[in-house]
Amino acid sequence: MPTIKFDHVGVTYDETEVLRDICLELNEHRIGIIGANGGGKSTLTRLINGLGEPTSGTVTVDGLDVEENGKELRKKIGFVFSDAENQIVMPQVRDDIAFSLRRFKLSKEERNRRVDAALERFGLTDLAEQSPHTLSGGQKQMLALAAVLVIDPTLILADEPTTLLDLRNRDRIRREFASLEQQLIVVTHDLDFLNDFDRVICIDDHQVAADGPPVEVLGFYRNLMAARPL
Repeated sequence: MPTIKFDHVGVTYDETEVLRDICLELNEHRIGIIGANGGGKSTLTRLINGLGEPTSGTVTVDGLDVEENGKELRKKIGFVFSDAENQIVMPQVRDDIAFSLRRFKLSKEERNRRVDAALERFGLTDLAEQSPHTLSGGQKQMLALAAVLVIDPTLILADEPTTLLDLRNRDRIRREFASLEQQLIVVTHDLDFLNDFDRVICIDDHQVAADGPPVEVLGFYRNLMAARPL
């Protein structure tokens, strides 16, 4: 598994503090990030693949500084957004998956092989020529995951991947994520999603408030939220 290190990382936007003195080393298979809205958890995740930059400190992946090596690291890191519509860039399902491979020097045969395999894995083969915008919410999230996995990443980041899904499709996403061999870091408010993860980190007031096994950190977070006024 990749090793991700946050070394005294802080983030400030327009004089507003978003993250404060984050020191973490992440190398478990499946890691969950939880916390109240506005606490900084999504910002934390986006720093890993260069979608954001630290104001202070450094973020490294396997020893490579993300700010200096972001382009190279993004070839190995996939990102799944909460709203799959934000990841749709092409007019057909097949082309949308293939678009993820544009940065790789692959033969046409290898590109088609990868796309066909991704379509089949996520039940999208019969929808390959359709517009992604005509798909259901669950199918769009499967397309987003297919477009990430087609690059064969070593790390997958997911920001609220079940938020817009019904119960059936949330369960499907859970099963798909459970089957992944890649390192997985998930930001979510769906606490049940994280019950069998290796590690959960709670971000509160822009810093790490709890870090450890799911049973401990989820319990800490539930008590923290219950103690706060509505």
